[in-house]
Amino acid sequence: MRTGLLGAGLVRGWKVRVGLSVIGFFVLLALLGPWLTASIPGLDPRANDLTAIGQPPSATHWLGTTQFGQDVLAQTIEGARGSLFVGFLSAVIGTALAILVGLPAGYFGGRTDAWLNFLSNLFIVMPVLPLILIVAGYMQGTGLWVIALIIGFFGWSGGARTIRAQAMSVSNRDFVLAMRTLGEPHHRLLFHEVLPHLTGWIAAMFLSGVIGGVMTEAGLAFLGISDSGAISWGTMIQAAQQQSAVLRGMWWWFVPPGLCIALVATAATLVNFGVDELANPKLRAVRRSVVRRTQGRAAETTVGSDV
Repeated sequence: MRTGLLGAGLVRGWKVRVGLSVIGFFVLLALLGPWLTASIPGLDPRANDLTAIGQPPSATHWLGTTQFGQDVLAQTIEGARGSLFVGFLSAVIGTALAILVGLPAGYFGGRTDAWLNFLSNLFIVMPVLPLILIVAGYMQGTGLWVIALIIGFFGWSGGARTIRAQAMSVSNRDFVLAMRTLGEPHHRLLFHEVLPHLTGWIAAMFLSGVIGGVMTEAGLAFLGISDSGAISWGTMIQAAQQQSAVLRGMWWWFVPPGLCIALVATAATLVNFGVDELANPKLRAVRRSVVRRTQGRAAETTVGSDV
């Protein structure tokens, strides 16, 4: 019942609707990108138009061209595929590792919690960014999927601590303790009783992982640690920086990929806020009280105007 109410609330929440619409648009763009660039003339992201080098937006090239004569719109469409691939894959890996470590640690406690919590703390105290830079630099040129694996592998520890704390709280509630006393199997309690109560936290963690994956990939590409043959929003910004696009006034080269990253981050944040409002009872209570006060004041204003 709780999951059903949460799902119904998600459909009605404007933040979730707006955020999912924006994310859905970019996901659709990433999926249809190869077909668009192949079927529409002039939208080849790797083609060089020597007659239009460094041109501003025009009827021929809607978002202009790069210093190498490549269409910026085509590269932005192709870049959505690369950046979202890294963001979603790294978020899936990081969220899965966080659940695998945090859920049993909070549920079983004891030695299991001690060992898994030690593992989480070990990754938390590690200098993650320098490690990502070293590993990604050592494996440079191996593709975006390796970048996603690296980001996901080093980005799960904070989420595991959150899952552990929430699982520990749910596992000590009366209904779970009663089912334990009745001899209910641990795997059923874990996946049918404890885990469904953590869906809000897991959804928020996943969306934060998507944002972190996209931003980290862009940062690595900006530092030159990425696959030079792949096209993503990060590699577009890195190429613009190398060719001094800012100093040369070629704003159309770096603004579209930067704006796309900002839109994806904003959309994921809106969905995150919406899920948190619906999953957190305190926020739901606050929102209902605000609505009641607003409706009461509106009713008083209407009555006063009628009198």
